[in-house]
Amino acid sequence: MPGGGPVVVKDTQVEEACVVATTSQLCEALDLYQPANQHEVADVRRIRAASSNADIFSRSSLLHATGSALVVHPPSGRVLLRWHPRMQRWMQVGGHFDPAETDPLQVAIREAHEETGLRDLVALPAHDRPLQIVIVPVPEHGDEPAHEHADFRYVFVTNQPDAIQRESSGAILRWTPFATASSEMAEQNLRIFLARAVTMVAFGRDAGDL
Repeated sequence: MPGGGPVVVKDTQVEEACVVATTSQLCEALDLYQPANQHEVADVRRIRAASSNADIFSRSSLLHATGSALVVHPPSGRVLLRWHPRMQRWMQVGGHFDPAETDPLQVAIREAHEETGLRDLVALPAHDRPLQIVIVPVPEHGDEPAHEHADFRYVFVTNQPDAIQRESSGAILRWTPFATASSEMAEQNLRIFLARAVTMVAFGRDAGDL
């Protein structure tokens, strides 16, 4: 990634091709992603293998795709966190693919619109590819068994931070300074995501894009 982003780790194994037309946009996102370590290489390899089957979009699959995002307001140096009642922690916004959806970027921005009420969201300039792709475990809940999310993560910018509207009473939204947001996050992979987002915002400011 130019300008001091994550170190790219090459996957020396031959990548599996997407053989199902409906997963082509997912595979394009995988092709654009630059894994930063061997763990990420392994995650991308698993997702690529699973993407040979359209079931990767189905919540009934034990490994299925999701799209999520951190929403940032660069002028104030803040990130928007959402309280997740089921997980009981502060997280990014995001969720599952709806029927007929195949593009993780569009899933992430739809979910961000729904969960924040912000209508002016745009991807970081020249950065509409995933900033992180990671497989995360999800514990069982009621009749839903434990499973995994193949999460495609993006960063969106707003210029209207005061226009946020929570999706439901329990889904609290809170603007948090970049400097302290990491301490609010329980998952290491999310803290890594935040660090990358903050770095990209800094580059955007230096380049005059933000």
